[in-house]
Amino acid sequence: MGSNRWYDALLVVSFGGPEKPEDVMPFLENVARGRNIPRERLLEVEAHYQRFGGRSPINQQCRDLIAALDVDVPVYWGNRNWHPFLTDTVRRMKEDGVRKAAAFVTSAYGSYSSCRQYLDDIARARAAVPGAPEIVKLPHYHDHPGFIAAMVDNTRKAIARLPESERESARLVFTAHSIPISMARSSGPSGGLYERQHQRTASLVAEALGGAREWDLVWQSRSGPPHIPWLEPDVCDHLEALHAKGVRAVVVVPIGFVSDHMEVIYDLDVEAKDTAERLGMAFARAATPGTHPRFVAMVKELLAEPEPAPCPATCCPAPRRG
Repeated sequence: MGSNRWYDALLVVSFGGPEKPEDVMPFLENVARGRNIPRERLLEVEAHYQRFGGRSPINQQCRDLIAALDVDVPVYWGNRNWHPFLTDTVRRMKEDGVRKAAAFVTSAYGSYSSCRQYLDDIARARAAVPGAPEIVKLPHYHDHPGFIAAMVDNTRKAIARLPESERESARLVFTAHSIPISMARSSGPSGGLYERQHQRTASLVAEALGGAREWDLVWQSRSGPPHIPWLEPDVCDHLEALHAKGVRAVVVVPIGFVSDHMEVIYDLDVEAKDTAERLGMAFARAATPGTHPRFVAMVKELLAEPEPAPCPATCCPAPRRG
């Protein structure tokens, strides 16, 4: 890292996920707290988790990422919504004598839920632990060469899984988690940031794959009250529209996610795949970065950069509740 290293620990901060059936509803209640999500929607999502044994892959993917990291400082891990909870991890860091940590968040983009809320989580955890270490969040990495290289490699592999006759003309369908339009297009310096960053990521991946291939950016996994508008089109609706235009093969590329979790394995590997099969479209889903060597190396590269400046307090404000 060099003698100018500004931190003495790395903290991986993630969303968290259940690891056994009885965890699922308490986990979902943590996720939904204060968001006015109907109980019926929680029960629906609970069924998605139970279909896969009540276990999300996200926690294990965090463990795998941590095991793959080649850094010369202690690595800690804390979640927003499930064990190990961030406050417990910050308490352990304080007891271990950590003074200043770099925080790598498993979200590459800017918005309230994908950036500012993690800053708020960190602030609350530190406030709950007297003498807590300083924690500095690393910057967004949606266009970092390591992130892009991992997505390009994974997309090439997905294209190769299509029937040979469909590979050349397959449409790229980039997906990301939908968020409320009020969050995505908030006023101030971060207004529209979430969509712009995803557009840039998609364009960089598409360009690296040759540039001539047609592509779209769509959204998935919306939740919340139905009367509140969220980013559209939904991936399954978009597959219907592509089929109507004569598209015969798609590669779905989940650029909005750095690891597989339930939104990926259910909303894409089940719902989107089933939609494509019903329409008679060839379908392949690109892997998320996970522990791809270029993505793992990216974390070390971010740590080698100078200490990032803090985000302005006005960035990525919380959406209006309604």
